[in-house]
Amino acid sequence: MTERSKAWHGIMVATALPLRADLTVDFDAYAEHCRWLVDQGCDGVVPNGSLGEYQTLTADERARVVRTAVEAVGGRNVMAGVGAYGSGESRRWAEQAAEEGCGSVLLLPPNAYRADEAAVAEHYREVAAAGVPVVAYNNPYDTKVDLTPALLARLFDEGLIVAVKEFTGDPRRAYEIAELAPGLDVLIGSDDVLLELALAGAAGWIAGYPNALPAAGAALYRAAVAGDLGTALPLYRKLHSLLRWDSKTEFVQAIKLSMDLAGRPGGPCRPPRRPLTDEQAAAVRAATEKALAEGLR
Repeated sequence: MTERSKAWHGIMVATALPLRADLTVDFDAYAEHCRWLVDQGCDGVVPNGSLGEYQTLTADERARVVRTAVEAVGGRNVMAGVGAYGSGESRRWAEQAAEEGCGSVLLLPPNAYRADEAAVAEHYREVAAAGVPVVAYNNPYDTKVDLTPALLARLFDEGLIVAVKEFTGDPRRAYEIAELAPGLDVLIGSDDVLLELALAGAAGWIAGYPNALPAAGAALYRAAVAGDLGTALPLYRKLHSLLRWDSKTEFVQAIKLSMDLAGRPGGPCRPPRRPLTDEQAAAVRAATEKALAEGLR
């Protein structure tokens, strides 16, 4: 863990949630996983993101996931995912995060329908009222709502958000955001553009693959933000065949398989996510075993 001036800076791992064979949550394994990530050089965790399969959790499970993460690594180091179909529900999850002492929350735009800018602004306004710093999550592929640089600037100017998890995969956005909203922190949102967004000035990384290889991910991120291309570029090339799974539909299954191969508690996914095909599993297995054989952990 590094010294961070803001709770949402640095490497915040979007944690996968260990499930047993019967698909119940292994909370003890999850607590140990959160502690291990920080011990390996990451700065904190993001529970109840898509990688944590929050959509399949009961309300009690979802609340306990956040509580477990806070107890494991400390509230300031937890960015709770508060995505939900309704703004009121998202606000209630943000209020729970505040009660638990979380340093920030991660909020998708409305995702039950294709919301216009007025609806998006009202959604962020409602959740910001909970009083926890809000990181916007821009994933127009899944939500069908694009938090454009101009819209992000509007939300930032109103004091509704402090940062954005940028998942478009377009590094050009970082420069436009910096022009329109200079104080808004850009966080790397997809693993396979880490180097490009780090060089563009990203203040943090909401990371996927460090669930399996946290030390290597931390080394890559820190070299990249320092502009140390001699270290970062060879490591990026070694890891990229894995990192690009973070942008695929099967990212949860892929990362959990890599966790299993690396000796971490991954396990199955809850339906409707299905196991990887034999071809997909073989590709993930080969890339993971190659990274492990090269000493990446």
